[in-house]
This record gives sequence, structure tokens and C-alpha cells, in this order.
Amino acid sequence: MHALFEEAGKFLAGRILSEAESSAQVELDSGKRVKVKSANILLKFEKPAPAELMAQGQALASEIDLDLAWEFAPDEEFGFADLARDYFSESATLAQQAGALFCLFDAPHYFRRAGKGRFKKASAEILQQALAAIEKKKLIQAQIDGWAEELGRGECPQAIREQLYKILFKPDKNAPEYKAVVEASRATRMAPLDLLHRAGAIDSAYQFHWKRFLFDNFPKGTGFPALEAPQPPADLPLAEVKAFSIDDSATTEIDDALSVTGLGTGTVTVGIHIAAPGLAITPGSELDKLGRNRLSTVYMPGYKITMLPDEVVQIYTLDEGRANPAVSLYVTINEDTLETTATETRLERVPVDVNFRYDKLDHIVTEEWLSDTSIEVENTPESLLNKRKELTFLQRWSKFLKANREVVRGKPENFSRPDYNFRLVGNDGAEPNGSEQVQISVRKRGAPLDLIVAEAAIVANSTWGLMLAEHGVPGIYRSQASLAPGMKVRMSTKALPHAGIGVKAYSWATSPLRRYVDLVNQWQIIACARHGKTAALAAPFKPKDAELFGIISSFDGAYSAYNSYQAGMERFWTLKYLEQNGITELTASVFKEGPNGSFLVRADNLPLVLPVLGAQNLPRGAHIRIKLGEIDEISLDITGTLIERLDASADAQAEGDDSGEDDDDTVAGPIAIAVDMNDAEAPAADKPQS
Repeated sequence: MHALFEEAGKFLAGRILSEAESSAQVELDSGKRVKVKSANILLKFEKPAPAELMAQGQALASEIDLDLAWEFAPDEEFGFADLARDYFSESATLAQQAGALFCLFDAPHYFRRAGKGRFKKASAEILQQALAAIEKKKLIQAQIDGWAEELGRGECPQAIREQLYKILFKPDKNAPEYKAVVEASRATRMAPLDLLHRAGAIDSAYQFHWKRFLFDNFPKGTGFPALEAPQPPADLPLAEVKAFSIDDSATTEIDDALSVTGLGTGTVTVGIHIAAPGLAITPGSELDKLGRNRLSTVYMPGYKITMLPDEVVQIYTLDEGRANPAVSLYVTINEDTLETTATETRLERVPVDVNFRYDKLDHIVTEEWLSDTSIEVENTPESLLNKRKELTFLQRWSKFLKANREVVRGKPENFSRPDYNFRLVGNDGAEPNGSEQVQISVRKRGAPLDLIVAEAAIVANSTWGLMLAEHGVPGIYRSQASLAPGMKVRMSTKALPHAGIGVKAYSWATSPLRRYVDLVNQWQIIACARHGKTAALAAPFKPKDAELFGIISSFDGAYSAYNSYQAGMERFWTLKYLEQNGITELTASVFKEGPNGSFLVRADNLPLVLPVLGAQNLPRGAHIRIKLGEIDEISLDITGTLIERLDASADAQAEGDDSGEDDDDTVAGPIAIAVDMNDAEAPAADKPQS
């Protein structure tokens, strides 16, 4: 005796070995023995053999006209044998009964499964909807197949071109555009990104990176709504100083300036003047919402996306030739010992004499030029000569401050790597198109002007951070518990030490036009300057304010994304520089083990880190010459091969750069896309809904 039964939604048949009241032991053709509940046995038969009955039933099932079967079926619940007798004949054979069973089971849009071989036909309305859905699905699949064929031929359908960034990075895996890319990738055995690039979906490598960044971070575009720029308070007192700023030529958001008074009197006062949009932009205002949404200015070679509208920046930037609203920190210093004797914070208008530019003055303002007034440099601006004594004092004070911080740090700061400046010829601040000629210049960190600005910022940020804590006013701080390996810089609302810088507390408050956390801290600092001991009651953000934690979290994410994009675009233009100048070989230094048996090296004269093959047995710091491989501007990928070692030492060691912030020891590799070529092609209705 044989049995046909249902097991976990499948139909099986085999020989009955034994049978009890509620179950039976059945042996399948494979030899496997299974225990089957009696209620699940749908047919018992002597002949034909189980496999033969299954084959006959499947063949007959494919011949049944579903529309006709639906017409024959009764309105009430029925069994498969009942339908077989109605459809075939009163004496329907076992094969016909099995065929009816298989047909009914595979047509849930016509017949609802009631279990144990019983069914109920769908209403005419539901059937019509189901058939329409099936027809729509067929049309969609035909569209998917057509798009996949086009991609396979190296052509990109317009629908896929329009959805390119969504398909690659935030896909709807049920969307036909996504499925077409998956299908074409499988058929051509090409990676999705390579497939789309070959098909012309990516016209420009630069535009690919730019539009991807906008897709992730500025989906509504980079423009600002029309808002009225608020004017600063009219009653701000005028400071009795002549300040100057030091920035590069591309800077339009001039946040900070310096002044020096009292030279030669024994007591010198250094003014650190910070642009003060916080005097007019109020928390919760529309401008505040804009700043909180962007959180920072986005920088990249040749271009930037500002945090605040240009109309606001122009009112509060510390432009030369006018008195600008500022939050000023005045530091009183003993001229002989350079010790700080007092500090004071004021809200005022600060006259700015001149905006100095690093890139035009670094070759003039050297340590030698500052220490020896007899040194003259051709074409030195008169404005610089007028500030020479002030710059000389500031440089002397900065070296003193740095030395004291290094005592706290426990070791000297080591800025072994230079900064690199990018210039896109003919760009003039307009949005680049990726074809510009790129120039890369080197600027050593720790140059006199750089040191002066850096130390002044540290004084302001640490002094104001401690002031907020003393007044019980919360702020946003950066801290680092120690210089131990892996100890990262953190942001929090607590005034904790920053070991990397060597200060007791460090707030970010010197770039309120460019960073939202600095604007938040400026509001808190203004409250302290205006209200003194009662500042905690008047400050916009109160102790343990959950909103501050939300700002930190949002800022961390956005700032990381913006810095990552900046690093990626600097790498893009570095690769362009190699191409434009026909550079095929570089000298570099080994600094750590990389992926796939390679070692990472850092180029000597370019901002470029890349993996090199053949450097496995070389120590950290080994100086080598490498041959460059092919450049991939989409993935920003490049590799090298060792040609020769240039230094003779067998135990070279590279000095690390411990600036206290994140390092750039990463290598751009293939872009992580979200297209999964292994996605199952199950019908959308059968997939779990997210």
C-alpha cells in the first residue's frame, strides 16, 4: 500500500510500512522513513508506483484550465477529489485526483487553502485583483529583463541612470531598477559598479563622488532659504585695539583675529577676538535651525558648502577695514616671564586693520625674520612691517605656551608631516567639474604664523572651557584621557583634561561661523560675560540638558562624514595630479602592514597613502622607491610595487605624528555599495516586509 501526503507544504509519496490509529510509517523512494500523521495522508493506493503517480499528477495539473476549474468549483469548502470528479468525470482516476490536488495547491489566487486537501474558491472580486496583480508582475519582470539586457549590452536605461545613487547606496531591493542591475551583474559576471560605469551611468568620476555626497548629506540641495540676516546689537562698545587676522586666501569665514597692546611697558595684553554671530542668532530661530541642520561648513579642494548663508557670514566675518562684533578674550601677560596674570571676556566691536594670508606671507614671516629686524625681504607688505613687533611677541609667547603644554603632555609635540594646500587653476571658488588643473603645495606645520594662531586658539578654548565650568554653565568639550595608544578624542558636556593638547579643559569656541558646536558654546560664553555668577540661569542650555547630547551626537556624525568626503576629494585630486604630471614613480616610507599581504606607505611629497607589494620584509620607516599601478578614480584606488630601498639602515623607524587628533593612515579602496548580487529572486509577495 502506498500513500500520498503533505509535509511542510510539500507533497510526497511512498510505501506504507506500518499504520497506527493516528499515524503511519512511510518509506520514501530515497529510502528515508518518515512518520506521517493520518490526517496528512491524502491518498492511499496500490498502483501505480509513488513516483509514477506524482509524475502523472504533475502532468495533468499543468493541463487544467484554472478559469474553468474555478467555474466548476462549489462556493462552499470542498476537497480536491470533489473537484477532480466535477472537472474530469465522476470516476476520476488517482492520477486525475492528484493532478487536481497539485493544481489547486499551486493556484492560491484562485483557491484558498483550507488544509488537509481542502480548498475554498476566491470571490470574483478578489480573483480579479489577484489576476491583475499577476499581470502587473509579469510586465514588471519583462521591464526588468529588458533593462538587464540593455545593461548587458553596455547601455544604461534612463530609469536606472536617474536612480543610480539610490540603487548603489540606499536601495529598495524590491524596486525593478535594483533587480535589473542585480540580474545584469549576474549575467555578465561583472561587479555592479563596473557594469554601470561601462554602461555610461557614470559620466564623470568627480561628479560621481560629488553627487553621492549630496545624496547622502544634502538630499534637498545646498541652497539656503531666503532669510533676513540679523544685525548685531547696536550698543556694543568699540574696542581700543587694532586687530589683524591670519588665514589662507580661500578663507571667507574669518572667525578669529588677534591684537597686542602694551609692548615695552612690562605688561602686555593679547586680545583673541572671535566673530560673534551668537550675539544676534538666537537658539530656536530659523537661522539656528539652518546651522543645526548643517552643523559645519564642508570643505573640499576648490570649493566649500558653508554652514550659514553668505549674507550672515558677511555681517559677522572679521573683515579688515571695519569694526566687527566679537567675543574677545583679553589675556594679560608679564612681558618678561610671559606668565599670564589675568584674563577677561568682553562683548564688543573690534576694529580689524588687516586680514593676513598664510600662503602669501609664510616665506617672509620666518623665525629668522621675526628675531632679527635687520633682515629684509623684498616685496614685504607695509601692513606686515607695521605688525612685526606684535608678531614677534606673539611668536615668543606661543613658543612659551607650547613648551608649557608639552610639560603637561609628558613629551614634545611632533608634527612630522606637512600640510598640503590644493589649488584648482581657474576654479575661483566655483563648483569644480573634475577636469581642472590641480596644483599641490606644501606647508610645514608649526611655521611661525601657524603656531601663533594655533596657540591663541588653544588659550581661548581652554580658558573659556574652564570659565564655563566655574560658572556652572554646561558646554561642549573635547577631551582625551591619555596619550596611550588607541585613546581617542571624545566630545562630551564635561570639562575634562585633553592629554593630547596638554590642557585641563578644551571647548570648541573659536569657529562659530563654521562649526555649530562653537556657536552653541558661544551662546553659553556670552551668558557668562553678561550675567557672571548667575549665568547658569540665563544660559540657553541648562545643566544636564538632553539637547546638548543630541547636538554632540548629530555633530559627530556629520563632522565625520564631511571630513571623510574632504579626505576623499583630496585623494581624488592627488590622483589627478599624478595623471596630469605623468608621475609613475614615487619615493615613500613604510609605516604599517596593509591588506592582502601588502604594506602601507606614505608618499614623501604628496598627501598619498597606498598599499605596496614587495615591502613585506621592510621595517617601519624604511625609505623606498615604488612604481605606481593603474589609477581608479571611481574607487580612488591605486597600488604600488617596490622598486628599491633607498636607505641603508636595517632598523629604520618612522616617527609618528601625535597631533592629538585622528590620523589619516587609511587607504581608499573599492567603494562599499549596497547592491547584493546574491539577492534571491523570490517574488516580492513571498518576501518578508520590512
